[in-house]
Amino acid sequence: MAASEHTVLQFTPTQSSTSLSAKVHPLVIFNICDCYVRRPDQAERVIGTLLGSVLPDGTVDIRNSYAVPHNESSDQVALDIDYHHNMLLSLQKVNPKEVIVGWYSTGLGVTGGSALIHEFYSREVPNPIHLTVDTGFRNGEGTIKAYVSVNLSLGDRQLAAQFQEIPVDLRMVEAERVGFDILKTPMVDKIPSDLEGMEASMQRLLALIDDVYKYVDDVVEGHVASDSSIGRFISETVASLPKLSPSAFDKLVNDSLQDHLLLLYLSSITRTQLSLAEKLNTAAQIL
Repeated sequence: MAASEHTVLQFTPTQSSTSLSAKVHPLVIFNICDCYVRRPDQAERVIGTLLGSVLPDGTVDIRNSYAVPHNESSDQVALDIDYHHNMLLSLQKVNPKEVIVGWYSTGLGVTGGSALIHEFYSREVPNPIHLTVDTGFRNGEGTIKAYVSVNLSLGDRQLAAQFQEIPVDLRMVEAERVGFDILKTPMVDKIPSDLEGMEASMQRLLALIDDVYKYVDDVVEGHVASDSSIGRFISETVASLPKLSPSAFDKLVNDSLQDHLLLLYLSSITRTQLSLAEKLNTAAQIL
């Protein structure tokens, strides 16, 4: 009996999707949200270009972005390519190391027009990243996802492309995290003050210290298997802390707090003086 022939559909990734990940800086998220707020009234979403670099380990480091004007319908997408190239040239004059690494869009997940836009950016850079930011808070918060395109081929002929999700790393300092936590929630009563932000940061720090204490106790009591890498990391962290007495630490914190309050007082006086000078100038012009 003759062997039966089978038609094989094969997914061909342009780069190993298992090792590819995206590292997004908070500035990119803030830029995207700001562009969404300032979008034209008839626009349902905002799209734009992502700038950054590819690290030696394959991680795509996304550090900057800018919006690209576009018109979108159910079956076609028109990009302002001239604006896109002019913005790219202007930004690369400031930081020539930043290159195109992909594009972004607001909304939850990919849409029908995403394949057309991704095809354009595939001609700008090989294997671009597609970043989506849910500014509509459909899941109760701003969901951030990243995708790469995987080709579906039949033999040597490419039939279609599939978007495959990759890990997203949002690393930020504590001051950036306070702002990001406010930004990703749908409603806030008020923006916290500096002291309230410091209090929230200290509460998170105490919670992390409690987790470390619990882990160390579990390892000592034999409830959890020991990990030399974690132990080494805890040892290096403890060794990096300065050795200060409680009184010296309290004095250091109080001095820093007094300096901060003094700066707030001086800035308040400056604002009052500028406002008064503006009103006097306006009154003098009227008279």
